[in-house]
Amino acid sequence: MKSIEEIMAIRDKMKAQISNRDNADDSTETRIVVGLATCGIAAGAVPVFNAFVEEVQKRNLENVRVVRSGCLGMCKLEPMVEVFVPGEEKVTYVYITPDKVKKIMDDHIEKGKVCSEFLIQEA
Repeated sequence: MKSIEEIMAIRDKMKAQISNRDNADDSTETRIVVGLATCGIAAGAVPVFNAFVEEVQKRNLENVRVVRSGCLGMCKLEPMVEVFVPGEEKVTYVYITPDKVKKIMDDHIEKGKVCSEFLIQEA
C-alpha cells in the first residue's frame, strides 16, 4: 500500500499531464494521437502514450497535445500513432515502442522530418 503522500504525488503528476493534453489551441497545435483500443493496449500502446506525454512535458511543448483514440483501423500494425501538424498531411507511424518515441519527438515534432523507418513499408 502506498502512503497518502505518494498517492497525492501520483495524482498531481497525472493532473499536470491531463492539463497539458487539454489546454492546447486546436488551430495551431500539433496533435499526437495514440490508438488505445483493446488491440492497441494489448500491443503495448499504454507505455507509448505515457512516453509521448512525458516527452512533451520534459520539452515543455505547449503547442503539442497527446490524445487517446479508439481503434485506428489496422490492428495488426499496433501500436499506431498518428501525428497531425497544422498545414501538413497526417503521418501514421506503426509498430511504435516507447524507445521509438524519443526519435519521433526529436525528428518529426521538433525538426519537422518524418521518421520514414516507422511508416508502413511497401512489400
